[in-house]
Amino acid sequence: MKLIRNLIPGIIALTMAACGGGSSVKPEASKPAPTTQSTPKKGGYYLDDGPGDNPPADIDSIPDAKPRAETPLPRANRPYTALGRRYTPLTEHTPYKQRGIASWYGKRYHGQKTSSGEVYDMYAMTGAHTILPLPSYVRVTNPENGRSVIVRINDRGPFHDNRLIDLSYAAAYKLRLVEKGSGIVEVEALDEHGQPISAPAGSPVDQQARPALAEAGNGNLTNAMSETVTTPPITGAYVQVGAFSIKANGDRLVETLQQSQLANDVQIENWYNAGTYRVRLGPYNSRQQAEAAAEKIKQTLNTNAIVVYQ
Repeated sequence: MKLIRNLIPGIIALTMAACGGGSSVKPEASKPAPTTQSTPKKGGYYLDDGPGDNPPADIDSIPDAKPRAETPLPRANRPYTALGRRYTPLTEHTPYKQRGIASWYGKRYHGQKTSSGEVYDMYAMTGAHTILPLPSYVRVTNPENGRSVIVRINDRGPFHDNRLIDLSYAAAYKLRLVEKGSGIVEVEALDEHGQPISAPAGSPVDQQARPALAEAGNGNLTNAMSETVTTPPITGAYVQVGAFSIKANGDRLVETLQQSQLANDVQIENWYNAGTYRVRLGPYNSRQQAEAAAEKIKQTLNTNAIVVYQ
């Protein structure tokens, strides 16, 4: 399931099958009501989606998902394609921490099957992610108010460029994201004990507390994408242009961005995290600047570029 960004009218609902996985990718959920609608709906949801007609009396009392040891489902973690983009899910539980935009889906998909084969319950503490293992557990924190929940990842999505995670209605309610429709959150993978997943001692991701950054060339390129780096050294809005399993592919994209003069005022990071090399530019001073840069990259290179937050 997935949500699209607020205030964009109209969308064609698509139903796609995950490549070789047999799991379904459901149409856009929780889209904002068009601005021409006389009585806009709260929460920015789409068409017939939104809160249920008979919600529980006290949604805040719904308990968080309880992490437990679960083996990722092979059939639900195969590479798949959605909306023209190919995704390669993680097949084991690994360290993961990312900041981005969360959105929610409600009654429109209540009772339908998720990509893991489970039935979606809008009042259960669940979520959808494009690459985290199905099933897995994450802590989602709203930095604006400090609220935090634990959800079970059991579905795929969201597939809109600027979204990191889709939450159930209950999870979004407890984080106070329902009224706004979406918001910035931090997502961190948890182990069966409810603790952040840590890498084995001596492994590449175990070096995350000791990032070694090397400035190169004219200062635009920061080699923050080596296997010893798992968290970026700086924060803000970024433009992610590509994600690769092979470092050399990311390096070639960095060269292309430099040659096209698309990163004259910001750094380019070839950043390694959770088994993936991510090429991104930033940080930008505002979301508007990042979105403008993403649009310029799309037009110049005819490639996808998304705004992410860290």
